[in-house]
Amino acid sequence: MFKKLLLLCSVILIFTSVGYAKEVGGINMPDSLTAGQDTLVLNGAGIRTKFFIKAYVGGLYLKQKGGDAAAILNADEPMAISLHIISKLITSEKMKDATNEGFQNSTNGNPAPYKDKIDTFIAVFKDNIKIGDVYDVIYIPREGTKVYKNKELKSTTKGLDFKKVLFGIWLCNKPADKGLKDLMLGK
Repeated sequence: MFKKLLLLCSVILIFTSVGYAKEVGGINMPDSLTAGQDTLVLNGAGIRTKFFIKAYVGGLYLKQKGGDAAAILNADEPMAISLHIISKLITSEKMKDATNEGFQNSTNGNPAPYKDKIDTFIAVFKDNIKIGDVYDVIYIPREGTKVYKNKELKSTTKGLDFKKVLFGIWLCNKPADKGLKDLMLGK
């Protein structure tokens, strides 16, 4: 009887843990994410912190794990970043401001060539933001970068050039959060 109970408990534990690769900041980050026809794997995840405020949990998803930020930024292949809001202090305006700052850093101070694409992207933050909201930023070659808020498509922006500067917010040489960058890269 004890062996049957132990087996049953083991089976339940296995089935309840399947689908999540990592718990970060109270968020169970899915071990995979779909990008078009491709399944992406969680490369790494961490918490975005600014001025001691834990803003969101961010995860990087790739076709296969990698740790070279430049190679990831330049790759014309499906990839995604998932952002899980964990602070009530994160507002629409704060996300817009932080994203604009990220584009400034990602473009080495020259976001002007991407202005229309940046405006399209930043518009996804116009609605109220609350704890539990999830933004999935998914790049699919030839389709563009799709942004979902809570699984609802909010925008699509064409171009590998835009994907590079957008993902650069987290992975460039002056990222939004160096610690988060390292964790996303699996370090």
